[in-house]
Amino acid sequence: MKTVKISLNSIDKVKSFVNEITKYDYDFDLVSGRYVIDAKSIMGIFSLDLSKPIDLNIHADSGIDEVLEALKPYSI
Repeated sequence: MKTVKISLNSIDKVKSFVNEITKYDYDFDLVSGRYVIDAKSIMGIFSLDLSKPIDLNIHADSGIDEVLEALKPYSI
């Protein structure tokens, strides 16, 4: 598992982020405080406080570099 900090501070960023990660078969969780939600769920993402950076947990053993490259626009 790998954890990175991301920022999803606009509706367009949320939509493009979800479209990007749904291309991968890995599990992704977003952690904000005590809340953990499925990162592929747009409704779940909008339930979080998007004004602050969020931790993204990537549950994968291999191919993480490809995912990290695709997530560069959202990384902090």
